[in-house]
Amino acid sequence: MGVPKRKPSHSRQRMRRAYNSVLTLPQLNNCPQCAAPCLPHRVCPSCGFYKGRQIVTIKAKA
Repeated sequence: MGVPKRKPSHSRQRMRRAYNSVLTLPQLNNCPQCAAPCLPHRVCPSCGFYKGRQIVTIKAKA
């Protein structure tokens, strides 16, 4: 079984963990129907439109 011979230095550990700060959140676009922010290439969660067509029926909040 593979076991490390030496403890990784602080520099090596930090270089490995530094990549997490490079990752970014997904970008949001505005929906052309309702102008609400939504993810690209997905149905708008607020109005239910995708590519100009109604895909999902959204119930009104009570």
